[in-house]
Amino acid sequence: MTARSGVALALIGMLSAAGGCIDPEDRRPGLWLRGEPAEPPADWSFTGAHPEIAIEVRTPYLLRHSVTIWCASVDGRLYVGARSPETKRWPGWVDDDPDVRLGIESSIYRATLVPLEDPAELERVGRAYAAKYDLPPRPGEGAASFRYWRVEPRG
Repeated sequence: MTARSGVALALIGMLSAAGGCIDPEDRRPGLWLRGEPAEPPADWSFTGAHPEIAIEVRTPYLLRHSVTIWCASVDGRLYVGARSPETKRWPGWVDDDPDVRLGIESSIYRATLVPLEDPAELERVGRAYAAKYDLPPRPGEGAASFRYWRVEPRG
């Protein structure tokens, strides 16, 4: 067996093993998201019924990485967040490439994440997260820190 065929077999084995775990579930990450492509809606309020959604990001390893995340809607706009972002890799990968795919039910939405910097917007989103997930009302009052992004259509 040549080195090239060994690498090919190893790759096929990894992808086969991953076949059962393409989509993320609970705390288990996944690879690429499966679902029907959909246009981002003008109003994301329907996400209030979803405690978790999935996000797929690009990695420097040429594989996609997906995890389940929390989200909140404020005035029809969708926001996603990372709790304790310093302990996760995906927020850094979003810094490198903000184009992501979001999985909600069986639909896949192409989007761009915009980091929140405006204090008033951060306050509104923090309150929406606190209400949806029973969290302390202000960032920094709880044990974990948060980082938030606004979801925008890719343009």
